[in-house]
Amino acid sequence: MYFVELSIKTQKFIEKLDPKIQKRILSRLKKLESNPIPKDSKFIGRIDGDKIFRYRIGDFRALYKVKDQDQIVLIAKIDKRPRIYHR
Repeated sequence: MYFVELSIKTQKFIEKLDPKIQKRILSRLKKLESNPIPKDSKFIGRIDGDKIFRYRIGDFRALYKVKDQDQIVLIAKIDKRPRIYHR
């Protein structure tokens, strides 16, 4: 079982959203605890040995790292599709 951890940037973004959307996003992220690499996620690459994935949640995209050694799924960023890939 993995632990889902949100970055500070992700937490702040989610707090600004409508409560209905917050609930939907958090429930989808909770599913990553039992399956950190679901069928609808896409492998993007590796950084420092950690696998980077994209996870679609409606109009939003979540970029996250899977740290297998620590069994942590770190949600690095969530945003709408057009903005997610800009730094």
